[in-house]
Amino acid sequence: MRTLIIYESMYGNTHAVAEAIARGFAPAGDVTTIPVSQAPQQDVSSYDLLIVGGPTHVHGMSRESTRRGAVEAAEKPDSNLTLEPDAASAGIREWLDGLTVDVGNAAAFDTRIDKPALITGRASKGVSKKLRHLGFELVADPESFLVDTKSHLVEGEEARAQQWGQMLAKQSPAHT
Repeated sequence: MRTLIIYESMYGNTHAVAEAIARGFAPAGDVTTIPVSQAPQQDVSSYDLLIVGGPTHVHGMSRESTRRGAVEAAEKPDSNLTLEPDAASAGIREWLDGLTVDVGNAAAFDTRIDKPALITGRASKGVSKKLRHLGFELVADPESFLVDTKSHLVEGEEARAQQWGQMLAKQSPAHT
């Protein structure tokens, strides 16, 4: 089974979650994990499962303006944030908008502040909607992984992401 995980990450949290999902999924087959900046070079139709994730910004997927805000926050003199190398590049939203209609199996995840989803929103819901619109069959409900107000993963979230990867591997149609 071939799985492609595409992630967008500002400060490394979504990247860490994507890697943890990959570790959980790895026993089920070949897993490739890449940042969204490398996604346009991929033929997603050659994979059995596509997993897409990004940070929640202003109740949904990031936009150019919210990515710019994340960069500015990291560049402040008193900031303890470290930017991912391609944080300012196009995000999941733009990549999905440019993706041609396709079919296959998919799942979506996000990272968001550890508050009720009603308050924070969930990027994974928008990702799921776009994937369905493109023709993908969702193999799981969208999943959120939590960060604290200082933009650090909440304790236990990497382990939970790995378990989610294991669960996806077990219930994926290509696995059965």
